[in-house]
Amino acid sequence: MERLDVLRLFMEHHVFAVWDFMSLLKVLQQRLCCVEVPWVVPVDSQACRFINEIVLAEESDHDGRGGFASHFELYYRSMKQCGANTAGIDGFLSDLRGGVPVLKALASPAVPKAARRFVEQTFRIIETGDLCTVASAFTFGREDLLPDVFQCIVDELNTRAGGQLDDFKYYLDRHIGLDGDEHGPMATRLLQSLCAADDALWETAEQAAVDCLLARQELWNGIYDAISREATIAGSLKPRE
Repeated sequence: MERLDVLRLFMEHHVFAVWDFMSLLKVLQQRLCCVEVPWVVPVDSQACRFINEIVLAEESDHDGRGGFASHFELYYRSMKQCGANTAGIDGFLSDLRGGVPVLKALASPAVPKAARRFVEQTFRIIETGDLCTVASAFTFGREDLLPDVFQCIVDELNTRAGGQLDDFKYYLDRHIGLDGDEHGPMATRLLQSLCAADDALWETAEQAAVDCLLARQELWNGIYDAISREATIAGSLKPRE
């Protein structure tokens, strides 16, 4: 990802994964914490604490400007700064606010196909209603995977000049710091607590992790294919085998 136009196209796809991450997190919060009235004591206070700590940072982190914002908003802001096209995610969120179901909103031609397939997989996991499945997807498909990937991007960005990527670098720094040092270990401990010594639950969690990693691989491949099709980089990349 050595060119700004390539990074823009990547972000136009990946922003949907940043968005649907919060839906996985909110399922865990709904299931492990009390978010209804009247309030009742959560069954597992430690799990409740883990999830609420993650929600606090992911939904209202420091924005680098003296205020607070979700990590999605930080990502969106970085897209705007570097000139990425936000029409796809804008239309999708507008549909959701208007009451359009997620899968129908995803069907918009403005939503990249690879991003659509990825979010559909996420919501298939959510619709299972299985707590260990969702927790595994959250841990191994998101929290445990992303820090290493993002660190590579940050290292490359550090060699670049220009202020167009300042907001993206801030987003990555926050995401890496929290996921690698705090949220990843928290999510792992949560999954260990949920599955305990139950082999059947661990098998369910393992299958969910495999499904999520395959979906992530398909997203990366889809983004690569989209980049390869762009006329602006014709000849600079070989088709994926």
